[in-house]
Amino acid sequence: MTATAAENPAAPTGHPQRWLILGVICLAQLTVLLDNTVLNVAIPSLTTSVGASTADIQWMINAYSLVQSGLLLTAGSASDRYGRKKMLAAGLALFGIGSLAAGLSQSAGQLIAARAGMGVGGALLMTTTLAVVVQIFSDEERVKAIGIWATVNSLGFAAGPLIGGLMLDHFWWGSIFLINIPVAALGLVAVVALVPESKNPLGDRPDLLGALLSTVGMTGVVYAIISGPEHGWTSAHVLVPAAVGLAFLAAFARWELSIEYPMLDMNFFRNKKFTGAVAGSILVAFGMGGSLFLLTQHLQFVLGYGPLEAGLRTAPLALSVIALNVAGVGARLLPKLGTPKTIAVGMTANAAGLAMIALLGGDHYSGMLLGLVVMGAGIAVSMPAMANTLMSAIPPERAGVGAGVNGTLAEFGNGLGVAVLGAVLNSRFAALIPSVVGAASLPAALAAAGDDAERGRISDAFASGLETSQLVGAVAVLAGGLLAAALLARAERGEQDRTPQPQAAPAA
Repeated sequence: MTATAAENPAAPTGHPQRWLILGVICLAQLTVLLDNTVLNVAIPSLTTSVGASTADIQWMINAYSLVQSGLLLTAGSASDRYGRKKMLAAGLALFGIGSLAAGLSQSAGQLIAARAGMGVGGALLMTTTLAVVVQIFSDEERVKAIGIWATVNSLGFAAGPLIGGLMLDHFWWGSIFLINIPVAALGLVAVVALVPESKNPLGDRPDLLGALLSTVGMTGVVYAIISGPEHGWTSAHVLVPAAVGLAFLAAFARWELSIEYPMLDMNFFRNKKFTGAVAGSILVAFGMGGSLFLLTQHLQFVLGYGPLEAGLRTAPLALSVIALNVAGVGARLLPKLGTPKTIAVGMTANAAGLAMIALLGGDHYSGMLLGLVVMGAGIAVSMPAMANTLMSAIPPERAGVGAGVNGTLAEFGNGLGVAVLGAVLNSRFAALIPSVVGAASLPAALAAAGDDAERGRISDAFASGLETSQLVGAVAVLAGGLLAAALLARAERGEQDRTPQPQAAPAA
């Protein structure tokens, strides 16, 4: 019987075709990430072409991210059990089929269902790509490889609206989905030909109840986070799914502690290295998700740019992440500074960039530009180190679950950033202009204003609210980064204390 990669680890130099394989899986990853944002630019076309209502549009966007985030842990566990190559190929196939169905949809309901199917394929791809990286690269090269993998995340986020806009300038709205099909087909052929199979050699029995509990729990929590800005955080529309989600996640944790072969070993959370990486990963995503949510409003409502212009002006953040990760800056810093200091430096730069955007970018884009570049540098240094730390704290045979945890933390952190910083913005804005009806919304407040002087005062209040919320985000990211670094330093000291010291040779 052929041994799996988990049973027969790669040589110290890694798989001989590891860089080519990395290119293949990054291409697959990019396709999934583009579809997180590409649909936003097609909203006007969908409204007229398929008669989509506002609620339909929201479900078209949310069905993809909701299904994907809900299935991440289950998909990671499946890849460990059944083989990461098989699940990667299955994810590409499902994603391609879902893209074809989306591109040919004739109604809003058909498109929502197709997007949900794409989310299933996306969950398989998001977990297996990182798990394969861990398997094929040696410890020495893994940080650089994860840095390139993380670069694709930034590129996908930034390029989605731009690619979508270019496609819609020349073709109909379905083209933004059909373009995925040749990429998925190419990726599928390359995966079958190049990617080695690897799985958990123990052959754990499938944890079906754990999969159900985690999927329902994550879906409920993510749905509540997505719905919060629209329906209000204290509405039943948000509180009910949040309560259901948290109850299912609590039941999931209890179930996982009681069975022999858990989908997610809860004892991982007793590992200080793991918990430090978890805290840091959430806060990197918190800072990036929340700040970009505020940034788009800053560029459009305060500086007056259109949607495409605003999208282009966020590109320096992604470009700085890409440039530094491709250059391997984080990979070179890590062995020199160690993981705790590298994460502290990166998160401090991330927080400094957020503060610069708040303090220097209020009136002109040039001040914001410096903050975007500094923030990108911080993400480029901290994100690969964080992901590598989290994955190295989990046994290699559970790499799929580790990748699922990593993806789940990113989804949770992004949603939390939008929720918390958005709430700070709204409360500050409303406090500054309590006499204006509709103060919780800038467009509504401007529409209710009586004259130009009042509109100017409302715009200034919104800009002040943005500055406050961005500074709150900067403080949270800095505090979280220092906390994560302290936890990791403590974990490293604990590991050193447990390492047996060599005994002195007896005297002759």
